[in-house]
Amino acid sequence: MFRPKLPDTPHVPSITTHIPQDHAPAPSAGRSVAPFGGVGAGAVAAVVVVGVVLTALLAAVAVSAVSVAIAAAVLRSLVTGANRR
Repeated sequence: MFRPKLPDTPHVPSITTHIPQDHAPAPSAGRSVAPFGGVGAGAVAAVVVVGVVLTALLAAVAVSAVSVAIAAAVLRSLVTGANRR
């Protein structure tokens, strides 16, 4: 009653190739891995893009912090110099 009913997965036809007689065939789990090949590449590309974006944001924050620190040092030296006169 409380178990979810999962939809039936469609059967994906496997790709058959010619195997030479002198080699033993590799054991198969019955499912083809070919449809999932693009998923791994897409995930890697997404991780790379997110990494590049986060690195660019971190670099922008660092540059902004350095420029604010330089502006604060310059303003402090101008105010200190005006008080000495």
